Amino acid sequence: MALVSFHLDPNSGVSYYVQLMQQVRQALLFGLLKPGDQLPTVKEVVAQVALNPNTVLRAYRDLEHDGLVVSRPGLGTFVATNVPPAVAQSSYRVLRAELEHWIRKAHEAGLDDDTLAALVAHVLHASTEEVVA
Repeated sequence: MALVSFHLDPNSGVSYYVQLMQQVRQALLFGLLKPGDQLPTVKEVVAQVALNPNTVLRAYRDLEHDGLVVSRPGLGTFVATNVPPAVAQSSYRVLRAELEHWIRKAHEAGLDDDTLAALVAHVLHASTEEVVA
């Protein structure tokens, strides 16, 4: 059973190989993938999301270039041993629950997902400006 399951959004405006890379990075960040774990094979990803094998290979190659994964010919692609530690699971669960609650409240107030994303980006950007100022 694969530890990570890829999904692609054709309407996101983000290229498919970048979406794959982002999903691997998120899986690492949230502890879904750990050092030594094997990524799905190119063939498995192609079957799962109906994608050109070269696109998957490009994503895996770029992740390897970034030092996040290592390719072992004939064996597969594995999470590198030196990846930064994931967010603690206890913190992740608490923060995710709070965020899910906040999103429900925002939807009840009539905000759609695009507005929510813009609001989060604005707050993050404003927080950065406050620190710099």
